[in-house]
Amino acid sequence: SPDRAAPERAPRIYTRTGDSGFSSTFTGERRPKGDRIFEALGATDELSSAIGLAGEFSSEKGHTFVDQLHKIQCMLQDVGSNLATPLSSAREAHRKRTSFSEKPVLELEQWIDSYSEQLPPLRTFILPSGGRSSAALHFSRAVCRRAERCVVPLVQAGEADPNVAKYLNRLSDYLFVLARYAAMKEGKEEKIYIKPEP
Repeated sequence: SPDRAAPERAPRIYTRTGDSGFSSTFTGERRPKGDRIFEALGATDELSSAIGLAGEFSSEKGHTFVDQLHKIQCMLQDVGSNLATPLSSAREAHRKRTSFSEKPVLELEQWIDSYSEQLPPLRTFILPSGGRSSAALHFSRAVCRRAERCVVPLVQAGEADPNVAKYLNRLSDYLFVLARYAAMKEGKEEKIYIKPEP
C-alpha cells in the first residue's frame, strides 16, 4: 500500500572515515589516530568498560554502590567530550558544551570519605584480591591510573580542562577504597604483600 511507511533503516555502525588512519575531534579537526587525544579517549573508554565489568560483578553481590559506578560511567562520557574538544581549536560554543566542573571531583571525595570511615586501617600493602567485585575494582583502578597518565600531558599543554585530570586522580582513589569496601562487605580476605625470602 502507498500509505504504508517504508521501514526505517538502521544507521550503519561503520563510516569508513577512519580507514586512512585519521579521525575527527569534536571541533571537526582531523588528526592521526595515534594522536595523544585519541590515546586519552581510548584509555578513558577502556576505563568505563572496566568499571562496567566491576559493576556487573558487584551487582551480582547486591552492592548498593553500583549506582555510583553507573554515574561515574556517565561522567566519563563527559570526560571524553572534554578531551575530544582540544582548546586550541575549540570555539566558545564548543567549550561551553563540553566544559567540566569541579563538582564531580568533590562528590568523589565525599564518597571516598564515607567508605574510608567504615574500613579497617591499612597497615600493609595489599594485592588486587578480595573476591571478584574487589579484584575487578582494583583492575579498574589500574586502568584509571593509565587514563590519568594519558590525560595529564593534554592538561599541561592547555588542551583539556584541569578538572578532568583531578577527576581521574580522585577516581583512582575512590576505586581503591571501594575495592577494599567490597571485600569487607563480602567477607573476602585481602591478600597482602609478603616480601620473598632472599
